[in-house]
Amino acid sequence: MAWFIVVRVFFVAAVTALAAFLQPLSLGLAANLALGIIVGVVVVIAERRLRDVPIWTVLGAIIGGTAGLLVARVLDTALFWMDVIRQDRGVWSRTPGAAFVNTAVVLAFMYLGVALGIRYGEWLHPSRIAGLFRASGPQRRYKILDTSVIIDGRIADVCETGFLDGTLVVPQFVLKELQLVADSADSLKRNRGRRGLDILQKVQKMSGVEVIVSDVDFPEVREVDLKLIELARSLQGKIVTNDFNLNKVAQLRGVEVLNINELANALKPVVLPGEFMKVFILKEGKEYNQGVAYLDDGTMVVVDNARKLIGKTIDVVVTSVLQTTAGKMIFGRFIEAGAAAQAQAQGANAGTTAPGPAATPAAGPQTTVQAGGDEGTRKPRIVPQA
Repeated sequence: MAWFIVVRVFFVAAVTALAAFLQPLSLGLAANLALGIIVGVVVVIAERRLRDVPIWTVLGAIIGGTAGLLVARVLDTALFWMDVIRQDRGVWSRTPGAAFVNTAVVLAFMYLGVALGIRYGEWLHPSRIAGLFRASGPQRRYKILDTSVIIDGRIADVCETGFLDGTLVVPQFVLKELQLVADSADSLKRNRGRRGLDILQKVQKMSGVEVIVSDVDFPEVREVDLKLIELARSLQGKIVTNDFNLNKVAQLRGVEVLNINELANALKPVVLPGEFMKVFILKEGKEYNQGVAYLDDGTMVVVDNARKLIGKTIDVVVTSVLQTTAGKMIFGRFIEAGAAAQAQAQGANAGTTAPGPAATPAAGPQTTVQAGGDEGTRKPRIVPQA
């Protein structure tokens, strides 16, 4: 960067020397030197600001400004009837009104040309220009893959089923990030990166799935997520990801997103309170006397009264279902006597009392199983909570 600073200093010095030599102001040498320094500094500041602007936006502003000047020139020629000439001390010139109109026309059309060129400068993007020379036909639907969805691996199963149509686009900067993960010193990250590369090879070998590697990059954008959004805008495609933050940022910027996690949650089986299901209790829960089980799709099932049944497959009744953005949780309850216990519970709610000593309801939201009847049989009896 040192040579860049030298070039800027040399440019400011050259403009200052030119102003001192030509002296456009009749206010003395100091005023002309100050004018040269101000002009040079303004140009340097404008150059630094333009470094963060895409090149096609700059080209659009230049082309738009040039077109505005040409239109203003044509209008200036067409308004010849306003050129009222007057003679003042032997010098012929336009009247102030005519000069103002011509100058305002030039400035207005130049401004409009620059503004429109900046706004529609993205049409000068190489992908847009190349699209003008493609054969006419149905527009290709692009799906841009994120690094996280490639490492996740479920994208291969979705493509194999044929539910994801269109062309899958793998940007070069995503491949670079995937390679960095595969070359990481951490064994866990290294395995994840290698798995992502294997998933890409698997998808490429599938019949009926078109995968292309895009070399389009955005040097002015540093973050990979923002590059994905800009690429989706230029291709008018959709981003395929399972990153929650990228999903929200892309939606805020008007880019459509296909989230694999949302698809998985939508495909999970629907259960309603009161239904019975068979689960395997894997571990104990956080609350008292709770057991935790998992369905085949990874849904967590929290079961009351199942802490002592770890390692067993039991029947539970669903009490409630909690749906969140992170997934679905099912809450259930284990009843020892099965269907007979349900009948006794219904009888107890209706006011009937089973044989045996009276039971006092215990505090708490759960159903309690107590022993009743003769001591020899010890038949269980369900006592509902208050």
